[in-house]
Amino acid sequence: MQRWVRTFVAVEAPGDVAARAVKLVNRLQGAPAKVRWTSPPLHFTLKFLGDVEILQIPEVCRVVADAIADMPAFDLEVRGAGAFPTADRPRTVWIGTGSGTEQMVALHEALDNALAEMGFRSDGRRYRPHLTIGRVRNSPAGVDALGDAIAAEADFQGGVMRVDEVLVFSSRLERSGPVYEVLGHADLG
Repeated sequence: MQRWVRTFVAVEAPGDVAARAVKLVNRLQGAPAKVRWTSPPLHFTLKFLGDVEILQIPEVCRVVADAIADMPAFDLEVRGAGAFPTADRPRTVWIGTGSGTEQMVALHEALDNALAEMGFRSDGRRYRPHLTIGRVRNSPAGVDALGDAIAAEADFQGGVMRVDEVLVFSSRLERSGPVYEVLGHADLG
């Protein structure tokens, strides 16, 4: 029996936002860089927990629910394409946020603080909400063209989504990419 589960806490992007993200990925795939593109379901990771003992999952779910129970639901604008560390040197390609960003940051802080009390390491830096849509492989070929393509999508409009629920996920890495399973739901407000 499996004793440990790779776990994270996130807000899932709805189908309409994910569909727009797929269209953006299709445009960015024209750049010749070697990128592992992400496919739906897409999510805004709030807190990566790493390997968690399976017997600890119910407590994690309870702490997550308690941490956000008094926070009101809000609308989040999904917009703009970018890359970490920069579009000139992309390693992670993402879609960012507009209005609602501060509420996402507050959500992250509440979860980070509550889970730190359980012994999970605090992130220690300001949270930047984003949907990861691709990871650039260790090859410089085509990276300049990808950076240009990302810069051209700086005004990308992904839509507005309602954030009223946080999910605890498990992630299992397969050859075809990660497989996610919902372990728990927590409602805002």
